[in-house]
Amino acid sequence: MTQRVDLGTLLDRLAIDELITGYAAAVDDGDWTAYRALFAADGRADYRAAGGIEGGAEEVARWLGETLLVFPVRQHLITNRVLSLQDLGGYPGDRAELRADYFNPMCCGTAGDAGPPAPDFEAGGRYAFSLVRAEEGWRLRSVTVFEKWRRLSGVLAGHSGS
Repeated sequence: MTQRVDLGTLLDRLAIDELITGYAAAVDDGDWTAYRALFAADGRADYRAAGGIEGGAEEVARWLGETLLVFPVRQHLITNRVLSLQDLGGYPGDRAELRADYFNPMCCGTAGDAGPPAPDFEAGGRYAFSLVRAEEGWRLRSVTVFEKWRRLSGVLAGHSGS
């Protein structure tokens, strides 16, 4: 019996890892349909600590889509993941909490003749993800961003970089 429980926990961990990686890829690629699909029906996101909004996944996806247009080059690196799965007396439950650090460089321009652009905006902080097991698999119940630092350079810092 223990092997089944351990295998179930391992499968949950892999599925959650894939979901969080999918979150980063959806934001970086501007795939707002994929972003919305990561959330439970009542899922919410809170980007207020990074100067953004809080709301339902649909509203936040629209806001991100408009706001991130200025950054055609984006890269979310989500690391140091600490996952707590609900434990129902040795059996996996249907809820989980994940805390993870992020590093997010973004560029206002795209690669040109001079090579790839240097980041105009870099930020780092921590995510708090709350997850729920749904019929279609693990989904985000909530995402909260806690920005710890940011750095502006290039055009955003008031100089052209030339």
